[in-house]
Amino acid sequence: MPLPSAPLPAAVLRLSSRQVGLILFALAMGGFAIGTSEFVVMGLIMEIARGLGVTEPQVGHVISAYALGVVVGAPSLAILGARLPRRTLLLALMGFYALGNLASALSPDYRLMLLFRFVAGLPHGAYFGVAALVAAHISPPAQRGRAVGRVMLGLSVALLVGNPLATWLGQTLEWRHAFALVSVIALATVAMTAVVLPPGLGAPRTDARRELRDFNRRPVWLALGIGAIGFAGMFCVFSYLSPTLVQVTGVGAGFVPLGLVAFGAGGILGTLAGGWLFDRYGFRAVAFVLAWSALLLLAFPLAARSAWSVLPAVVAVGTMGALAPVLQSHLMDIARDAQTLAAASNHSAFNAANALGPWLGGMAITAGWGWTSTGYVGAATAVAGLLVYALARRDLRRGGSSAPGADGAYGSQPPPAR
Repeated sequence: MPLPSAPLPAAVLRLSSRQVGLILFALAMGGFAIGTSEFVVMGLIMEIARGLGVTEPQVGHVISAYALGVVVGAPSLAILGARLPRRTLLLALMGFYALGNLASALSPDYRLMLLFRFVAGLPHGAYFGVAALVAAHISPPAQRGRAVGRVMLGLSVALLVGNPLATWLGQTLEWRHAFALVSVIALATVAMTAVVLPPGLGAPRTDARRELRDFNRRPVWLALGIGAIGFAGMFCVFSYLSPTLVQVTGVGAGFVPLGLVAFGAGGILGTLAGGWLFDRYGFRAVAFVLAWSALLLLAFPLAARSAWSVLPAVVAVGTMGALAPVLQSHLMDIARDAQTLAAASNHSAFNAANALGPWLGGMAITAGWGWTSTGYVGAATAVAGLLVYALARRDLRRGGSSAPGADGAYGSQPPPAR
């Protein structure tokens, strides 16, 4: 059942297609900075370990500290910034991100590095959440999913370009230069956003109490549960991709960057497809993405045994990123007046998946099931995500229909399941 049409918000009537494109590019550039910073530690583990005088597993805790910052910061900063204009909040969050990465680059020891990476992770989820709301607000209702996908495309491009570039820079000069580069990109995002994003887009303001009231509802928690569980399979496979390529596929370490590039390419395809799928099928797109995920993860163990088949398989795993814009857009439909909090918490859910997937995969590998067991574990989490989706869709069917709110997102009632 299609969503009811809504009148275009005032911002859409005032902004040309060129202006909208520039705004989406600026917001995506912030996603590029975030994606580069989030994943570059994985490529510089040895260099950071030598520079700080610690072991590689200890550097792994630096990755966890950042993820914890995302989980904590997404809802906290969304609540604190609920009454701020979205433009102001975006500029503040990206400025904060620049400072967090500059502090990481200047970190004198391991303990402070842990602290600074935690601090750098705080604005991650809130930025993506607010950026997605702005993208939807300036776009026609029928193109909201694609607009959100274009913003999140920055994260996928970071996997393809930003992470290899920052890793090369950190290996060639020093690991600190990678975080300094991210800080420069974040500051450039602040400058461009300040220029191209006009103030006073007419987005409604809410207070923290109203955000918390409308956030603490079953449809929102089920949507977040889909992301936290259903998305875990992608991280399960990706986290152990390097040893899988070397130990199972039988390629040299020099082949590993090709695998990372293949994953990034799949992420770009998935992000673009996810926005289109939501605009075409709405919440049902979740079922399509999770079913596709389960099938390709089941096939991954077989594909990983050949250098000819493993790269297409890794591209396919990357396309699981389609779930991100789908859930981001769906949350805007069901969050009522908790738009900022729900959109930001979506990234807390994905970082929960980032913790759950590698943990489950590590348990399977430790139990002696082999490196490729991550595919089977990931398929199981995708199926579990489908079960949560079934519960959420049943609830939406019982909830009835509603009209979108003034900014293209739903207001006081949940939308129909479509």
